[in-house]
Amino acid sequence: MIRVFVYLVGFGFSIIGGVTSIAYLNIIADGQGIIDYFYFISKKAECYLFPLGLFLIWLSLYFPSNQE
Repeated sequence: MIRVFVYLVGFGFSIIGGVTSIAYLNIIADGQGIIDYFYFISKKAECYLFPLGLFLIWLSLYFPSNQE
């Protein structure tokens, strides 16, 4: 049951971080470059939720279960 919870939390984090990163792509339309985009999202805390969410999903899927 804990694995399902960790999976769902990771899924939520990855959705929030991914949508935020995509929304910040509008900075490129303002004349900024791709380097400026990556610099900008590296300063935003909510963009770190995407890799954290992917890690939690991976952890819930591949971490060995203690139940037998």
